[in-house]
Amino acid sequence: MKNSEAEQQHPCLYLEVCSHNEDLRLPLHTSIVLFLLSYCESSSFKVFFVRSDSDNKSCSESLRAHLPESLRVCDLLTPEALPRVVRSCRLPAAVDESGRLCRAGLAVVLRHIIIRTVEADPSRNDVQALLGFKKTCLKACAEVSKWTRLCELDIPSAVEEHHQNPTGQTQQLPPAVLTLERRLAEPVKVHNDDKIRRQKLQEQRRREENCMSEGGGTPEFDSSRVSEGLELRAALAKLAVDSVPVGTTRENSEIRKVKTTDLPELEHVFAEGLYFTLTDVVLLPCIHQYLCSIQVHAPSVLHHLPHLLRWYGRVQGVPGVHRAAKDCGLILSKVQVPTSSHFGLSQQENHYDLLPPEEDQEVTPDLHFVGGPRPTMAKLKEKGIEAVFSPHPCPAWTLPWESLPRAINPTE
Repeated sequence: MKNSEAEQQHPCLYLEVCSHNEDLRLPLHTSIVLFLLSYCESSSFKVFFVRSDSDNKSCSESLRAHLPESLRVCDLLTPEALPRVVRSCRLPAAVDESGRLCRAGLAVVLRHIIIRTVEADPSRNDVQALLGFKKTCLKACAEVSKWTRLCELDIPSAVEEHHQNPTGQTQQLPPAVLTLERRLAEPVKVHNDDKIRRQKLQEQRRREENCMSEGGGTPEFDSSRVSEGLELRAALAKLAVDSVPVGTTRENSEIRKVKTTDLPELEHVFAEGLYFTLTDVVLLPCIHQYLCSIQVHAPSVLHHLPHLLRWYGRVQGVPGVHRAAKDCGLILSKVQVPTSSHFGLSQQENHYDLLPPEEDQEVTPDLHFVGGPRPTMAKLKEKGIEAVFSPHPCPAWTLPWESLPRAINPTE
């Protein structure tokens, strides 16, 4: 106990290990934390592994093969040897230098690792980008956000349940995996996406013209090829460690006149939309293990997961992912799908029907809503509806916004 308290002079991470056939194994939550530590190349934390029982063994060779080489592993602890502030928390947990502040839970700990990495090296724009737009990626707790619960709890639990009986659960895909597959199939709305969608429309028309001039007839045009180019370029450009502003080209007048509602939708590149975020870091170790198991025990099931397989391939192209995966003992490879695709595609909708409607309502936003007062008022005016404004009944009313919580402030 005294040794653990002495180590609190430095930030510490407490990660769970479990035993399997008298050998130590890493649960998925622990594997995710280690993968992020390796991706961020973080050395700010001292890491302690915690066994669920009181048998304090040394780290086995099979366990060390899944640990990053740069990891500062201090000890293998029993629950009784944990600091008092950690004992009542569910691992993973992070304790600050004072030993009094403990952050527990997967998403909270992962966000804390990213913040500490950026504080130590502000030039790591690729790490800071993991927090997403306005740094809110996985910030809402799983109790109130179905998306956080899906990534943090449901999918890791589904994969672990699958590993307990890999041959008995191959004919029915887990609802959590199906929910993610459906999410990846939906169009994407991102901040200021009007410009990207107009660029996509311009590239589509340019390719159509090239096909017409080369073939001399009606072109066989695949819009997904444009997405693979434009949207993937936009995604990977944000991953550069030293981001440099790219010169923009103004669209022609014909493209500028197209209404926003008539622009082509953006397709998912990564889990949150166009950009690689912390969500992808959380999902990769889980989906990797699941796909590897499915490929061995029931490869025909892979036909039901085309968007998930596409995401899995795109994530492998992110700079630093292969290095971090290899550092953690994850051998990423291209998943081979059986050639008889007609069977799988015919049953894809049946699998989607297994999802209850209410499970997907919060995950899926209203993709066709164009907000703001000006577009709304303009549409009403086009339909002959004129709005009549009346003065506020109590114009003298004011609210002390400075003394109220920031979460209820309209500007926030």
